[in-house]
Amino acid sequence: MSKSDDHMPLNLIITGVGGQGNVLASQIIGEAVVKKGFRVTIGETFGLSQRGGAVMSHVRISKHKNCGPLIPPNKAHIVIGLEPLETLRVLSEYGNRDALFLVNSRPIYPLNVIAGEVEYPDAGWIKGTLLKSVKKLYWIDGTAKAIELGGPIMLNMIMLGALCRLKNFPVTVEDLKGVIKNIFPDSKLKANYGAIDLGADIIGC
Repeated sequence: MSKSDDHMPLNLIITGVGGQGNVLASQIIGEAVVKKGFRVTIGETFGLSQRGGAVMSHVRISKHKNCGPLIPPNKAHIVIGLEPLETLRVLSEYGNRDALFLVNSRPIYPLNVIAGEVEYPDAGWIKGTLLKSVKKLYWIDGTAKAIELGGPIMLNMIMLGALCRLKNFPVTVEDLKGVIKNIFPDSKLKANYGAIDLGADIIGC
């Protein structure tokens, strides 16, 4: 995705469920791009208010203008999916064949699935659908890697680290670290820096 003015605004969606750190991730990206001289507009949409409900963040990055808070239909450039089914839902409304998707493969089952009322779609089918529908898919077992670092809450930092390694994305790993240094206490910085680095290493491009 180019940073040139011809390709602005850059439309990023971060989608997941409550408790995955979605809103914090969008705020960190927003602060990082502002420090790089860009303008950013962030819009949040929420499903069920309790933990586990759908959460979607729209992050619109521009060099010279302020954009509306919501990305138009089928105009996302990059989608970060913290949960596979929520990512699939975003595909139908905001995806397109030029989009890039960065997806955590581990599902979080909704209450109606846990209750046996409906079935959760097969993970292979979700992955295959995304592969056929977008320009590039990174399918990552981010939750497992987050648990290795201390817990699932580290997932959002892993995914942001991976985001920063995408070609021409206007935020670097060091930019992210500079932002979170003012957010997290010193006792948590090492773990979060490690999660960012791990995510960057996953992409490695």
